Amino acid sequence: MRLDRFDLNLLVALDALLDERSVTRASERLCIGQSATSAALARLRDYFGDALLVQVGRRMELTPLAQSLIGPVRDALMRTRSAISIRPIFEPAAISRTFSVAASDYMLDVLLAEAVRRLAASAPGMRLDIRRTPVDVLEAFERGTIDMLIIPEQYASRLQHPQIEVLRDEHVCMMCAEHAKGLTKLTMEEYLDRGHISIRLGNQASLAFEEWFLPRYGRQRRVECTVDQFSIAPLLVIGTGRIVTMHRRMAEEMAKRFPITLFPAPFEMQPLCEVMVWPRYLDEDPAHRWLRTEVQMAGS
Repeated sequence: MRLDRFDLNLLVALDALLDERSVTRASERLCIGQSATSAALARLRDYFGDALLVQVGRRMELTPLAQSLIGPVRDALMRTRSAISIRPIFEPAAISRTFSVAASDYMLDVLLAEAVRRLAASAPGMRLDIRRTPVDVLEAFERGTIDMLIIPEQYASRLQHPQIEVLRDEHVCMMCAEHAKGLTKLTMEEYLDRGHISIRLGNQASLAFEEWFLPRYGRQRRVECTVDQFSIAPLLVIGTGRIVTMHRRMAEEMAKRFPITLFPAPFEMQPLCEVMVWPRYLDEDPAHRWLRTEVQMAGS
């Protein structure tokens, strides 16, 4: 099929070539011979009047035009795939489909677990593949490997995709109950004098909270341990004098199961705002729209 002289059959080949930057790897991905992939590249070069891929030493690099085509080509393919999967009438009880959701264990505990329970009753055939937030969120979105992402607002603002707030929470300080004996209030001096457990999300997110302190108090927290999961925070403070600063909703649930004590944070800090983000091509998908509503209701 042709659209404005462009053979739409070449769109999939173009996407593979832009992503793989190799005729060999693109042909393997497309399950066609290298000669057929080379012929597709030749036709693409002729249409665009640009080399698209050029040899630089032992590797192939994209031309500026090719770089500019990555997003639009991927978006067009994702929208096409979404469009052909949409059915005229959406019935939650009859759906058989899997959506991948990336979120922290904190969001799984306070939001997604409730959503999963709701789905078990209303849409048992809708499966959620819940995984940790990837390091390169934007790349994962562009590749179409994530259907929904729930992350703090400051990270979501970097993504040029539809998004909506789903939850707000405050920060509290968690300590071992034994080591907190005699403390009626956690002062700023006490807070800075103790060792800390830092929750790390991704490769660089662990720096964000520590860097927030320096310009305000001229002193850094003494981080003695870092971890990439909120759920094991109580296990790391029990038996120590350390402090974990985390979100109130999850901390209060932990206080019911572990010998820990919670204190209001001895400083003012913006409440946590968690945002749900989804790829543009799923914006009008009835099943995905219904899932988004269910997640929002779980957080209300």
